[in-house]
Amino acid sequence: MILVTGGTGLVGAHLLYKLASDNDKVRAIYRNKQKISNTKDVFSCYTDNSDTLFNRIEWVEADLLDISALSDAFIGITKVYHCAAFVSFEPDKYQLLRKTNIVGTANIVNLSISNKIEKLCYVSSIATLGNTLKNTEITEETIWNPEDDNNVYAITKYGAEMEVWRGTQEGLDAVIVNPGVILGAGIWRYGTGNLFKKAKKGFKYYPSGTVGLVAVNDVIDIMITLMHSQIKNERFILVAENWTYKRFLHALAKAVNAKPPKKQASKRLLNMAWKMDWLKHKLTGKRRQLTKHLVQSLTTEKHYSSTKIKTALNYKFKAVDNTITAIGNLYLK
Repeated sequence: MILVTGGTGLVGAHLLYKLASDNDKVRAIYRNKQKISNTKDVFSCYTDNSDTLFNRIEWVEADLLDISALSDAFIGITKVYHCAAFVSFEPDKYQLLRKTNIVGTANIVNLSISNKIEKLCYVSSIATLGNTLKNTEITEETIWNPEDDNNVYAITKYGAEMEVWRGTQEGLDAVIVNPGVILGAGIWRYGTGNLFKKAKKGFKYYPSGTVGLVAVNDVIDIMITLMHSQIKNERFILVAENWTYKRFLHALAKAVNAKPPKKQASKRLLNMAWKMDWLKHKLTGKRRQLTKHLVQSLTTEKHYSSTKIKTALNYKFKAVDNTITAIGNLYLK
C-alpha cells in the first residue's frame, strides 16, 4: 500500500488521481476534513467517474505532528509520497512553518525507517537551491548559503530536506524533487489556481523578474517514475521552462479571456507596497499578501536547469503555454 501525505493539496490530489486511476492501493492523510473537497474538485476536472476513483482511496485523519495517528497510518505501507507542507512567506509564521515542514518531515522519515519503507519521495522546492553568480543556471549542485537573506519558507523546506538526507544515512531509500511554480487545475481558492482567478479579474502590473514553471502532471509523472526506478538518494530540479513574469501574466490573462497587464511594477513601487501591506497587517491583523522576500523573488532573474532529470529519465516536459491554456479552459468551464 502507498501512503500519500498532503492529499488535499494540488500535488497530492493530482497524485491520488493518477494512483487511483492506475488501481494502486492508496491511503491518504488529511488534517482538515473540509479540504477533502479539494481532491474531489481535482478529480472532477479530469473524469466524469470521479466518485468511483475517489472511493478507492483510504482516508486517515492524521496531523504530521501526531505520532500516534501517523503510526496507525503507516501500518501496511510500503512506499511514501510526502507532499504535505505549509507554504507561507510571512515572517511571523516561521514557528508554524518549522513545525509542519521540518518536524513533520522528521516524523515521516522516522516512521519510514522504523516501518522499513521501501522508498520515500519528498516534494521539496526550488526555494531550497542556492544562488549563482552572474545569473548562471541553477542546478542541483548549486550550494545553499545559510548566510543569505533567505525567506522563512525556504529555510524550513531546506531543513526538511536535511531530515530526508539524514534518513538516507540511516538506511532509508529516498528521492527528492524540487519543482518550480506548479501549474494545475481544480483548486481555485488559493495557490497557483488562484492566479487564474486573479487573472480573470485583471492584473494591472507585472513584476520584472523571472519564474520557473512546471505542469503538475509532469511533477506527478516524474515522481512515480522515480519511485519505480532504481534511482535513490538523489534530488532533481523540475522546471519545464523559465519565463519572465510579464510573459507568464500575459499567458494567464489570455487563457481566461482577460486583458493582460500593460505596466511593469518597479522595484521601488513594490517595496512601498510590501511596507504598506506590513502596516495593514499590524493595524488589522490580516494575513500578509506581500513581503520583502516575495518582492525580491518577483524582481530577481533566476534560471533553473532540469538537465539532470531529463537525462536520468529521458523525460520531455509539457510546453508551459499548452498547460496554461488547458488550465484556463478548465477554470472557465
